Amino acid sequence: MKLEPIVQSLLDTDLYKFNMNQVIFHKHTNLVGEYLFKCRNEGVVFTPEMLQEINEQIDCLCTLTWKEDELEYLRSIRYISDDYVEFLRLWHPLRRYVTTELKDNGELSVIVKGPMFSAMQFEIYLLEIINEVYFRFKYDYDELLASARERLEAKIEAFNEGKYTFKFAEFGCRRRLSAEFEGYAIRELAERTDNLVGTSNVYFAKMYDLTPIGTYAHEYVQMYQGIDEIPLSYTNHYALRDWYDEYKGDNGTALSDTLTTDLFLKDFDRSMVNNYTGVRHDSGDPFEWGEKMIAHFRKYGVDPMTKVLLFSDGLTFDYAQEIADYFEGKAKTSFGIGTFVANDTCVDPLNIVIKLQYVNGSPVAKLSDSPGKAMCDDPDYLEYLKNSVAFRLERQKDK
Repeated sequence: MKLEPIVQSLLDTDLYKFNMNQVIFHKHTNLVGEYLFKCRNEGVVFTPEMLQEINEQIDCLCTLTWKEDELEYLRSIRYISDDYVEFLRLWHPLRRYVTTELKDNGELSVIVKGPMFSAMQFEIYLLEIINEVYFRFKYDYDELLASARERLEAKIEAFNEGKYTFKFAEFGCRRRLSAEFEGYAIRELAERTDNLVGTSNVYFAKMYDLTPIGTYAHEYVQMYQGIDEIPLSYTNHYALRDWYDEYKGDNGTALSDTLTTDLFLKDFDRSMVNNYTGVRHDSGDPFEWGEKMIAHFRKYGVDPMTKVLLFSDGLTFDYAQEIADYFEGKAKTSFGIGTFVANDTCVDPLNIVIKLQYVNGSPVAKLSDSPGKAMCDDPDYLEYLKNSVAFRLERQKDK
C-alpha cells in the first residue's frame, strides 16, 4: 500500500508548537533536545511495511517549505512576531534529526534529536504520520471512516438537541484517524453547531476561518530542567516568567501539571494569577483540580468567573458536559477535545506520544498529577526530580 503525503502543509500542526518555538527562538537557541516516541497501548505491533511507509512519509515531510500565504497567516496572529515569521521562512524540517527502528517484538522506536527550535517541531507531524499509517494498514480504512462519521453525526445531533451545551476547541491532530477525517469533523462541527470555538490545528483554522487555539505544552516547562543555572523545583517560575515576558499576557493559559499542580501553585503567585487568563488541566481528577484552582484564585482576591479553567485530559463529550455542569456558576470553563473528535471509531484509538527526554544531554521529565503519565528515560533522574519537588513542597507547605 502506498499513501498520498499525509502532512501536506507545515501549518498542519498544533498552534502551541509555534508559540513555544517563538520563545525558544528569542531566548534559548542554545538548547539541544532529544524526543522519544512511546505507544502506551499494550500489544500494539507495527509491521515492516508500516515502518517503510512511515519513513517515506517523513521523507515527504522534509521536502515541505513555507508558502507565502501560510507565513502571512501566522503573521496575522496578533502575538506571533514578524522576526519569528521571517525565521520560519528560512526553516524547514531536516531528515537527519529523525531516526526510526522496528524492534523484534514489533515495537516502533522513533528518536528526534537536534536544536530545540527545530527538533520540537517534529512531534505533531510524526504523530500524525504514525497514527494514520497504522490505522490505514491495520484496518479497513473505509469502515473506520464510516464509523467515525456516524459517531460524529450523533455528537452533532446531541449538541443541537441540547444534550451538550458546553463550548470546546478541537485538539485532535496528534491522534487523528486521518487528515481527511479531522478536516471533515472540524468543518461539520463549525457549520452545524454553535459550540466549536476553534481548533489547535493551524492548517484547518486557516482553511475554515476558525480561531487557532493553544498556549504551551509540558515540553516547554521540561526544557528548563536542562538549563544548569535553574533549580529543578523552580522551572515553573522561569517558564512562566519567560512566557509572560514574551507575550505580556496576550497568550496566557498556563499548564499546571508538568511538575504537579501543587508545585505549580507555589510559583503561580499574585502577579501570575493577574497576568494569565486561565489555567489548563491535563491530568488528575478534574473536579479536585478545579476546586483547587478556584481556591487559589480566591486566595488572591480574584473572582474565578473572570478566569478560564480549560480541561483537556482525554475527554469524552459526556464527561466534558459533566464537568461543565459541575463548575457552572463557579468558574468559566472551556474544553479541548481531541481523540473523541478526530479518532472515535469502531476500534480503540492509539495512545501515542513523543516526549522530550533530554536537553543539552541532561535528562528531563514530566511528573503530572497522574503517576501513569510520567515518562522519563532515566529512572534515577526521575527519582531525583520527585525528591526535589517534594523537598520544596515540604519546605514551603505553609506559604
